[in-house]
Amino acid sequence: MITRSVVRREAITIGIALAVSVVAGSLLIVLTGKSPTEVFSLLISGTWGNAYGFGQVLFRATPIILTGLAVALAFKVGLFNIGAEGQMIVGSFATALCGTSLPDGTPAVIAIPLCIAVGMVGGGLLGSIPGLLRAYYGAHEVINTIMLNFIAAALVLWLGNEFFFARATTRTEPIIEGARLSNFDMFPGSNANTSIVLAILLAVAVHLFLTRTRRGYEWRAVGHNPRAAENGGVNVRATIIGAMTASGALAGAVGANFVLGYKHYFENDMGTGVGFMGIAVALLGRNHPAGIIAAALLFGTLSAGGLTLAVSVGVPKDFISVLQAVIILAVAAAAATMYLRQHKKGDQAGDPQKGKPGQQNQPGKGDNADG
Repeated sequence: MITRSVVRREAITIGIALAVSVVAGSLLIVLTGKSPTEVFSLLISGTWGNAYGFGQVLFRATPIILTGLAVALAFKVGLFNIGAEGQMIVGSFATALCGTSLPDGTPAVIAIPLCIAVGMVGGGLLGSIPGLLRAYYGAHEVINTIMLNFIAAALVLWLGNEFFFARATTRTEPIIEGARLSNFDMFPGSNANTSIVLAILLAVAVHLFLTRTRRGYEWRAVGHNPRAAENGGVNVRATIIGAMTASGALAGAVGANFVLGYKHYFENDMGTGVGFMGIAVALLGRNHPAGIIAAALLFGTLSAGGLTLAVSVGVPKDFISVLQAVIILAVAAAAATMYLRQHKKGDQAGDPQKGKPGQQNQPGKGDNADG
């Protein structure tokens, strides 16, 4: 349950982080000999100030909403899924193979949901592997998901070259017409497509699952204290496996944006970095679906506006990457500072629960907002 104090703490954390980021970004801009006011004004006007720019923001935000949800869902269960990159690759590849295998006359009402489902199953299967290894053998998911990122990328490239890529290319054949998502007419020229609707619906579904279902409560309980949850009758092993599988499925849904809505085929290295960006989005969004959407729009704005800044005022393209890194570091530092201050106050107040071995926060009183 989100209390007023939790909301206030999270708002202060994010506000401090963004303020620090703006100051740091302004200093970097000054070092390049440009005006911070001019650069930030152009960044906003070039993205949110016109239909094409806003469409590009939505296009770039869509995949990181999905990977951010994937990372956040695992976080809620006390797991760190760094494998969203590989899960996205496998899911997108599976989406493309489904789209190219269907008969040409397959109606969109069948083809689109089927391709999305196949992509989510592909990502979910890859996500289940570190879940199984963690649940039954205690193998840490961080190491396993990192290794699986490389394995997934190499395996997909090999399969594509051997069996599925078009001759002399590193991409599949185009998917059928019925499997293609439409672009938004209100954003002419942009790559924004209806996969943003899927991303928002999945964000709502994740929120409702975690806050309105018994299973969601059990997952959050495991994230707070696995031993206490198990003593309360929760199957911790099944929860770990289920959470990692669901996390991978969310990352696998990225294929809806890149394959069904944009390229209309899978291409090697398509969307590189989106999985890792999801970690930053989940961190900035404080693992809450609404926060993740807002954070994804912020990063989408920076990403879409980077080219405009480079062309219009000569700001190096690497400036956007540096600014994104500053935001991540600022959020992490602000969160750590707030956490230490909170626990210091608790110690000074003589909280009897502080410092006892085996004691952890109760559900609803964690450091991140539960949503």
